[in-house]
Amino acid sequence: MPKLRVLSFSLSLDGYSAGADQSLQNPLGVRGGELMGWVFPTRFFQAMHGKGEGGETGTDNSIAEKGFDNIGAWILGRNMFGPVRGPWPDESWQGWWGEEPPYHVPVFVLTHHARKPLEMKGGTTFYFVTDGIHSALKQAFAAAGGKDVRLGGGVDTVRQYLQAGLIDDMHLALGPVLLGRGENLFAGLDLDALGYECTPYTAGERAVHMFVRKRA
Repeated sequence: MPKLRVLSFSLSLDGYSAGADQSLQNPLGVRGGELMGWVFPTRFFQAMHGKGEGGETGTDNSIAEKGFDNIGAWILGRNMFGPVRGPWPDESWQGWWGEEPPYHVPVFVLTHHARKPLEMKGGTTFYFVTDGIHSALKQAFAAAGGKDVRLGGGVDTVRQYLQAGLIDDMHLALGPVLLGRGENLFAGLDLDALGYECTPYTAGERAVHMFVRKRA
């Protein structure tokens, strides 16, 4: 049965998955890029961003690669698509990724402001969903064609789906970073009461990979 999954989601030791004050210069907020220190050196990341065949091939790389296995669609919060707030002033902003985003499948972006679908190179089409998380999930599963749906964030979006009990499993990459401020992933959430449990973890080169799933 297809699942809603959170994969390769970086987490600081003090619980933050994004820094404060997101901007064009700081897509993940101030110091947010430090959370991604485990994936930047991997061969998977280097290849995805057109930097050739270099990069490391250890545990971090293997787990990052698995984050794209059997994924038929994505869901993103609007902040993950870009820094624009409020009504769209125009359609000039087309994401952080250039002409060919790394998704290569349909991507459903949660927003309060309608916008027509945006078709990009490489098979990615962004659909802008204005009627909530359940609608986005229904559309994503339909588009995924029997494959899993990956929930890419940001933090508030993951929290909404956790509170609704809709996430089937999560992979969290816990890094040696104390961010101090930003967007805390679990503040005020009782994951045990929501029906989640931990499964065995794996130590990588630059992160500890924690796995959380819905109890049977």
